[in-house]
Amino acid sequence: MLPAFGWHAVLTQWQFAPVVTVAVILAAAGYLWGAWRVARRHPARPWPWWRTTAFLGGLAVIVLATQSGIGVYDDVLAWVHMVQHLLLLMVAPPLLIAGQPVTLLLHASRNPLHTWAKRAVRSRIATFLTWPPVGLVAYCATIVGTHLTALSRLILQNQTLHNAEHVVYLVVGYLFFLPLLGQEPIKWRVPYPIRLLILALAMPVDTFTGLVLLYANQGDVVPTGPRPTGAPAPVQDLHWAGSIMWIGGDALMLVYMMIVLWMWARDDRASLGGWLEAARRANFEELVGGRARTPAPVPQHQSAPAPGQSEPAPANQGAIDDDEHLAAYNEYLARLNAATPEPGRRKP
Repeated sequence: MLPAFGWHAVLTQWQFAPVVTVAVILAAAGYLWGAWRVARRHPARPWPWWRTTAFLGGLAVIVLATQSGIGVYDDVLAWVHMVQHLLLLMVAPPLLIAGQPVTLLLHASRNPLHTWAKRAVRSRIATFLTWPPVGLVAYCATIVGTHLTALSRLILQNQTLHNAEHVVYLVVGYLFFLPLLGQEPIKWRVPYPIRLLILALAMPVDTFTGLVLLYANQGDVVPTGPRPTGAPAPVQDLHWAGSIMWIGGDALMLVYMMIVLWMWARDDRASLGGWLEAARRANFEELVGGRARTPAPVPQHQSAPAPGQSEPAPANQGAIDDDEHLAAYNEYLARLNAATPEPGRRKP
C-alpha cells in the first residue's frame, strides 16, 4: 500500500519509465546541440536562453507527470490522474512550443537535413495537422473521449493504453496550441481575435467534462488497486478530479488567452492603432487621390534612358506632399458644401 499522497510522496515516490527517459534525454541533447551550433555559427545572435529554458522546462514537466509521485499515484487516485492529464495536455506542450524546436532545427542544420525539415514543415500532412479547426476538434474529442466514455475504464485497466494516452495528450496538446501560441514556420498565421475565439471555444469542453465528473455517483467509479492512507472516498475522489478539470483547465485557458493578448499588443503589424492609422490613410488617399497622385511632368530636355537601362522613377513618386493633399482636401470639402443646400432655401 502506498503512503499518503503529498509533496513528500511526489518527490520521493519515483518510478522508472525507460521509453520516457530515453525520449527526454534525446530531445534535450538534440535541442542543446542545436542551440550550441547556432551560437557557434552566429556569435553575435545566439539562440535565446529563455527559449532553451522553456523547452527544457517542458521536458521536465513530462518527467514529473510520468515518473514522479504523480505518475505513481495516477492509477489509484482519480484527482492525481487528472493533474497528470493537465500537465501533459495543457502545460508541457505550450512550454515545448515556446522553445521553437522546429525553427532551431532549421537554423542549426545543413543539407540534406535542412531541406528535409523544410519540406516536412511545408508538407500537406503538416499543413492539415496544424490547421486550427483540426486541433480544436482533436482537443475536444480527446478530453471527452478519455474521461466520459468507456475508453476511460479501459485506460485505467490496461497499462499499454494508459501509456498511449500520455502520448496522445502530448501530440494533441502540441497541435492545438502550436498555431495559437507558437511562431514556428508553419503555413497558418492565425489572426489574434481568432486565436482568442478558439481558446474560448475550448473552455466549455473542460467545464462540461469537469461538471459531469463533479456530479458523478457510485456507479461511475472505476475500481482500482489498494488506496493510499488518507485517500478520499472513491466518489469524492472522482468529484475532486472533476473540480480540477473544471477550475484548473479553465484557469489555464484564461492564462493562455492573456498571453495571446500580450502577443497581440506587442505585434505592431496587428495592433489596433496601426490598423486604424492604415485605414485612415487609405480613406484619405481615396478622397483626395485624384489630385495628389498626379505625377509631375517630365522635363522635355531630359534625355531618354540608354539601351539596357530602366527609366528613372520620378523623385516624388510614392511620396506624400502635404500641400497638395491639403489643397485637394479643401476642394473636396468645397464640393460637399456646394452639394448641401442651405436651410430654408429651396432649390431652383
